[in-house]
Amino acid sequence: MDDSVPEFPGSDESAAGAAVRFRALLRQQRVWDTGESGLPAFDPAEAPGSPLPLFHRWFADAVAAGQPEPHTMALATADAEGRPDVRTVMLHEADDRGWHFATHSTSRKGRQLAAVPFAALTFYWHTQARAVRLRGPVVPADAEETRADLRARSTGALAAALAGRQSDVLDSRAALARAYEAAWRRAESEPTAQAPTWTGYVVAPDEAEFFQGDAARRHVRVRYRRTAPAADTWARDLLWP
Repeated sequence: MDDSVPEFPGSDESAAGAAVRFRALLRQQRVWDTGESGLPAFDPAEAPGSPLPLFHRWFADAVAAGQPEPHTMALATADAEGRPDVRTVMLHEADDRGWHFATHSTSRKGRQLAAVPFAALTFYWHTQARAVRLRGPVVPADAEETRADLRARSTGALAAALAGRQSDVLDSRAALARAYEAAWRRAESEPTAQAPTWTGYVVAPDEAEFFQGDAARRHVRVRYRRTAPAADTWARDLLWP
């Protein structure tokens, strides 16, 4: 295969030519280029009895391997009509209650969670060819816990929460700048300010899957399934890649 990178299509290029260049560029991409270190081994027989300890271990491994932003995850929700939606959010905590994130209750995902209180999460750590998938019911976190979590974060995080209006139509970039400047000033002068619609959520998975990529495509997939509601008892299966 020719490994030269196609030139970026210009504005006067035909749609057919742009499609050819895109396809060539797409076909040149490789996965799991980890250099001489190779991919980590994962023996499913050594997996713990529940998913949380394994998630903590893999997260620490991702950090140690230099994975950029290992705390980002894809969050999938569905609206009242069952149409799926997905976006990238930050993990705030992973404990015995579940996997935590936060957003405005008035945002699109907040409204979707109010209508259909279930979600799926995916972490992808390409430095080690690992992915973690979880899905299950979602419950709002305690209000005081949400406020404490927000206060522990940066001025910018508080300012963004105070600005609110997430997912609303934006009139102009100038309007955004004005709103964020005002919110930033308030966050600096009032670090305990409350953002009424900012809400923490907890995904309490009833299913979790750990994927370890293999260069020969003999990937390892371990699935945990909760066997009793609200109990930390799990069945564990191997899945075909």
